[in-house]
Amino acid sequence: MAISLTESAATRVREYLHRRGGGVGLRLGVKKTGCSGFAYVINYADAVEQDDVVFEDRSVKIVVDRTSLPLIDGTEVDFVRQGLNEAFRFRNPNVKGECGCGESFNV
Repeated sequence: MAISLTESAATRVREYLHRRGGGVGLRLGVKKTGCSGFAYVINYADAVEQDDVVFEDRSVKIVVDRTSLPLIDGTEVDFVRQGLNEAFRFRNPNVKGECGCGESFNV
């Protein structure tokens, strides 16, 4: 099981944690929502909880709760800029379909 980051995503997380003054790493999970079933939840982790699994890629810790892990195992997280917009993007090999707006997915 693993979650990975592109260099762009790792750089973004390291820069943000530095500006923010601390944190453990990136927290990634899913929640039930949207028209396709699940949506990604991404935040910065301040602590590792008992039910978390921690990965490390490109010197960045990625914290995932055990409930979300089977749905996002193998996902590569990227950070992209398009004009004035910037966002994390996910390449999840478990996804069977996505809604038209790209906000939710199913497995």
